[in-house]
Amino acid sequence: MQSLSRHSDTAKAFAYLLKQWDALNLYCSNEWAEIDNNIAENALRGVALGRKNWLFAGSDSGGERAAILYSLLGTCRLNNVDPEAWLRYVISHIQDWRANRVRELLPWKIDLILI
Repeated sequence: MQSLSRHSDTAKAFAYLLKQWDALNLYCSNEWAEIDNNIAENALRGVALGRKNWLFAGSDSGGERAAILYSLLGTCRLNNVDPEAWLRYVISHIQDWRANRVRELLPWKIDLILI
């Protein structure tokens, strides 16, 4: 029987496969998992296109806050929630909302009738 050099391309491919084995099993066992990340890439397309037009977020923390907002607005779109209506609803209600219940304001939790 012929052995395979660990420096061969085939051996490197198998080593890569073994490192990704848990992720591959997770993908195969979940019907909701997508094989690609086209949804995420499409959601960030506007950010990438606008990057040249925006000067600065002001600071690293400003950039982090902007990323959170973009993520929430993208989540609205994925859940068929009007982002502008959702944001109006959250801004008008969050002041009186309990901190331990803030997750109820996430886009997939809010009753569309309320918006």
